[in-house]
Amino acid sequence: MAESIGFKEWQVVCDALASGRQSILLRKGGIHEGRQGFSFAHEAFFLFPTRFHTQSNQVREGKVEVMPEWQPGDTLRITHHAEAFCAVTLTEWAKVAALEPFHIYSEETVRDRFDWEGKGMAAGSIHVALVRVRELAQPWELTYQPAFGGCRSWITLPEAPAAWRESARPVLDDESFSRLQGEACLAP
Repeated sequence: MAESIGFKEWQVVCDALASGRQSILLRKGGIHEGRQGFSFAHEAFFLFPTRFHTQSNQVREGKVEVMPEWQPGDTLRITHHAEAFCAVTLTEWAKVAALEPFHIYSEETVRDRFDWEGKGMAAGSIHVALVRVRELAQPWELTYQPAFGGCRSWITLPEAPAAWRESARPVLDDESFSRLQGEACLAP
């Protein structure tokens, strides 16, 4: 039985990643990240859409549908998987600001995360990962469990459906993703 990892992210951001409009993840960490704070601890993970914290003024584009957070027993759909090709912690605002074409967050949201201090992270820093996203051929339906809750980035999911990897297709083709890697260089 293989362990499946989920990365919790706003539904609107999951939608942007799924469409290829966003190709990086920016993270400072959640309240329950532990003493060390957040890190890109997993190279591959399923995108786990959340509704909590999603507010239209925190993104520059995308449809923000105000809905209550998942409740135990709700059925949710996992539709995409991501692989982090590189992950760094940036400490210069100019480098963070230069990544604006690769995400949908508002500048104020990114700046707030960059300036936040706590849980093992100093003010003036943010974790960034370039991700390659793949769409599952068939959505994976899960029943929401209390273990999926809380303000944390990583969650353990049940075993993923058999052969999902073989049938998943990249959101961006190889040429587009290769070009993106050159454009979104994440040198610290």
